[in-house]
Amino acid sequence: MTLVSTVPSWWPLINATLIGSYFAVAGSVGVIYDWGLTFGKEIELIWRQRWSLMTFLYLSVRYAGIGHAVIIILSSVPTIPMTDAVSINMYNSMSWMGGVVEPLLGVIMIARLYAMYQRSRKVLIFLVVIFLAITIANAVMVAIMTKQVTAEEFVLSGTYQCLIDFTKDYLFLNSMTWMLSTVWEVLTLCLAVWIAVKHFRELRQHSASGIIGDCFTVLMKTHLSYFVSFLAISCFYIGLFSPTISANPYSTETQTYAGLAQIFQSVQMFVLGPRLILGVREYHAEHVANSDTASAMTSIAFEECVHVSTGSSV
Repeated sequence: MTLVSTVPSWWPLINATLIGSYFAVAGSVGVIYDWGLTFGKEIELIWRQRWSLMTFLYLSVRYAGIGHAVIIILSSVPTIPMTDAVSINMYNSMSWMGGVVEPLLGVIMIARLYAMYQRSRKVLIFLVVIFLAITIANAVMVAIMTKQVTAEEFVLSGTYQCLIDFTKDYLFLNSMTWMLSTVWEVLTLCLAVWIAVKHFRELRQHSASGIIGDCFTVLMKTHLSYFVSFLAISCFYIGLFSPTISANPYSTETQTYAGLAQIFQSVQMFVLGPRLILGVREYHAEHVANSDTASAMTSIAFEECVHVSTGSSV
C-alpha cells in the first residue's frame, strides 16, 4: 500500500534522496559518457576484429554497464513514479548485474595473468580454482540476499520514494561478498606485480627492450589503475561502518560520502573494466601501425599482447 504524506518530519529523507540521486545520475552519466568517448575505438578495435572470448567479455561488461546506468537513473530520480514491486525488481537486477560483471572481470584478469606468466598451466589452474571458489560463494550469497529485501512505496511532498529494507543477514552477507572480492583483487595484483618485476629484471640482465617491456608496462598501468579504484571503493565502504556516518544516515555529509563510493564503483566496474581490454588492444594497434617489428608479434591469450621468450620458464 502506498503511503502519501506531506508531514515535515519526512523532509530529511526527501533531501537525502535528492542528494543521493544527484550522485547516482552523475555516476551513470559518466559511464555512458565514457562509452560515447570510446565508441570509435570500440568499433575499430572490437567490432571489426576477429571475435574471441575477450570480445564477448568486453561487450558484456560494457553494455551491462549501460543497462546498469539506465536502471540506476530510473530508480534514483524521485520524480519518476515506481511501484514497490518494480523497485524490488530493479534493485535485484542491479545486484545480479554486479554479481555477473564481477566474474566477467575476473575472467579478464585470469587471461591477462595467464598471458603475463607465458601460458603457465600451473598458474592457470591455481587462478581458476580460486576464482571458481570465490565466484560460487558470492553467487550463493547474492541469491540469498535478493530474497531478504523488501520495499515500500511512499509519495512524500510530491516526490516518489521507495524505501528498501534489509535484514541483518543481508548486511553480513554483503560484507562477506566484499571481503571475498577483496581477496581476489589483492591476489591478482600481487601476482601481476611479481611477474612484472621478474620480467623487467630479466630484460635488464639480457639488455632486452621493446615489445615485451612495453606490453608489460601497458598491462601494469591498466591493472594498477583498476586496482587503485577498487582500493578507493573498499576504503569508502569501510568508512560507512563509522559510528559518525551510521548515526545520521540522512545527513548531507553521509549522502555525499555514499554517493562518491557509488561513483567510484561504477567507474571501476564499467569504465576501467572494459578499458582493461581496450587499452591493450589500442597499444597493439598502434604498435602494428608504427613499428617495423610488428610482424614479429604473436598473440597471447586474447590477440592483444605478445609472447616473447626470455630464456626462463615460469
